[in-house]
Amino acid sequence: MTGTSSETKSEITTGTKGIAHLVCGRRAKWVVLVLWLAVLFLTAPFAQKLTDAQDNDAASWLPGSAESTQVLEISEDFRPETIPAIVIYARESGLTAQDRAQITEDVQELKQLTDHGIRGAETRGPTFDRETDPRAAQIYVPITMDEKGWERIAPAVDAIREDVGEGGDGLAVHITGPGGTSADFSEAFEGIDSTLLVSAMGVVIIMLLLTYRSPSLLVIPLLSVIAALFTAQALIYFLAENAGLTVNGQSAGILTVLVFGAGTDYALLLVARYREELRRHEDRHEAMALALHRAGPAVIASGATVVLSMLVLLAAEMNSTRGLGPVAAIGVAVALLAMMSLFPALLVIFGRWIFWPVIPHHGSPDPTERGVWARMGRRMAHRPRMIWGVTALILAVCSLGLIQLRAEGISNADAFTGTPDSITGQEVSERYFPAGSGDPLVTVSNQAQAQQVGQAVAATEGVVPESLGLPPGTKPSFEGKVLFEATMTDPADSEAAKQTVERVRDAVHAVPDADAQVGGGTAALLDMDEATTHDNILIIPLVLVVVLLILCVLLRALIAPLLLIGTVILSFAAALGISALAFRHVFDYAGESTDFPLFVFVFLVALGIDYNIFLTTRIREEAARQGTRAGVITGLAATGAVITSAGLVLAGTFAALGTLPMVAFAEIGFTVALGVLLDTFIVRSILVTSLFLDVGPKVWWPHRLAKEDGQAMAGEPAVGPDSERPIPRG
Repeated sequence: MTGTSSETKSEITTGTKGIAHLVCGRRAKWVVLVLWLAVLFLTAPFAQKLTDAQDNDAASWLPGSAESTQVLEISEDFRPETIPAIVIYARESGLTAQDRAQITEDVQELKQLTDHGIRGAETRGPTFDRETDPRAAQIYVPITMDEKGWERIAPAVDAIREDVGEGGDGLAVHITGPGGTSADFSEAFEGIDSTLLVSAMGVVIIMLLLTYRSPSLLVIPLLSVIAALFTAQALIYFLAENAGLTVNGQSAGILTVLVFGAGTDYALLLVARYREELRRHEDRHEAMALALHRAGPAVIASGATVVLSMLVLLAAEMNSTRGLGPVAAIGVAVALLAMMSLFPALLVIFGRWIFWPVIPHHGSPDPTERGVWARMGRRMAHRPRMIWGVTALILAVCSLGLIQLRAEGISNADAFTGTPDSITGQEVSERYFPAGSGDPLVTVSNQAQAQQVGQAVAATEGVVPESLGLPPGTKPSFEGKVLFEATMTDPADSEAAKQTVERVRDAVHAVPDADAQVGGGTAALLDMDEATTHDNILIIPLVLVVVLLILCVLLRALIAPLLLIGTVILSFAAALGISALAFRHVFDYAGESTDFPLFVFVFLVALGIDYNIFLTTRIREEAARQGTRAGVITGLAATGAVITSAGLVLAGTFAALGTLPMVAFAEIGFTVALGVLLDTFIVRSILVTSLFLDVGPKVWWPHRLAKEDGQAMAGEPAVGPDSERPIPRG
């Protein structure tokens, strides 16, 4: 190789003139760098404000049309939206006179609190577990939950704790109820962006060092990903402030993981092709132009798959799921833009030395041509049908673990990886008081039928009849409506409590002309479960259709996309099955959230399909030159190492979710990481490769490639990259 052939020069000129040279031209690369620096200078200050734009109140998570959401909105007409923090005092041997004096004093002090939204004047209690020789007491302290409530809930609970102390000398004092639990959730989310940023960055640095074996090269993808993250965060902040985009702690945390994972993947895929071209071309600008021309369509298709899959979430009923869609789509789109513009421009600016100490010199051999992936491909070519059959069978057996899946929701007690004070307090409270204390049913009805509705609620199994009443500080009526609360006998987040809500709804809906609706925390959980079930049924098929269409357009075939979709479904089922077994028998998790299968599916399919896209587009490129079966082995040899590295990076970034003290995030992170590893090492490298080898040219039907007679289209013998032996024709 003495330079760029006329054919290659023509390909660069015609294929990449409009895009590649705008990014990596001799002058254009500096323009790209200046533009990105200007973007970062303008957006970085706003990226830091994304936390301030988060909306973590109940309505931002609930399905908009749900009965509990409507009750929540109506309740605001009767009183400011509040959430009760419950102070629980308990002494197993019975409260002493000194204990009771302390409780009385604490009540008086709590009534004076007004900081952080605490409505001290409306403090209720103490309520004792029995009239004589009480062993426990409760105090209800309402906290205002307006649009700033989520930010104030933890400081409010801290202020209450400062007043009541932590007990001692045999007296247990805990802060629980919805307020205490929300404070613990708030603290778990606190710093989620910085925690995930540091964790994801650490994973990426380690994996890039192992992949590139170059301390200088890892800086460029890292800087590009950080630039993409800051730009995406700023853009999302503007949309949240000015266009009504809903952002919460969940979507903001997942944004960081997605941008780091997807962005680094795209960088790895592009660098791999750039390194190949540097060995073939003296001019690094031409090498990058050709790398963008050949790898760019696959990278863009991968990014488009993720973006469109995330936008499918806009069809969800759950506000939190629907809000995640555009947030994630924006993040991946910006990451794709950065990796197709800033990243290649920086690579060309720094030149070949950035690869030190393993610098790809012009004319040096490509190490992948005789590597482990080439040898694996040649061995699979002898018995492809047996290999894909055994592999599919193993994955199917792994999917049997799905019978252990319990995606029915997680109670508060099981939602944390540890045991915060609110959970301990909840357990103590349930020993002495009705389990539903502090998180009541909320019923709204027409005033004329209020008595009948109240009787229906009180007579329902699972409701404490004497608890029915008008909450303090509530208007008796408003525009012909009344509102009252009732305590349930079961814990508010339990399945039994949800069944009570269903019975109460049936009872009050049967009251003629009452227009009664039932809400509250338990009703919200029930409505969320129902909405998530609907979303699972709707979103999963839609995502599959989107991915199938993209594959059909990209590969200009039908058989290959259908085979790839089948492998994706099998990989997803195996990942869920193995994870369910691990959650039950290794981590001892009680269950999974109802949206767990949906999130895992969207992330695994949208992100995992990247590797199949990169592999199959390379196979198709090679098939046009040397035939399908030889093209399969060449494609595997050329992409095996980089796809493996990309899979390890993506798995590691999602595993970073396990650093958060919440079971739901840990489960999603574990399952997505496992699924990515399965897809990288088994599905893509063994199952897809052997399937394509077995099916042969017909995999491209109805494209003309399907009509090849087993010889290369150029008439060359179909041999592998290490041409010691012909590739068997099956």
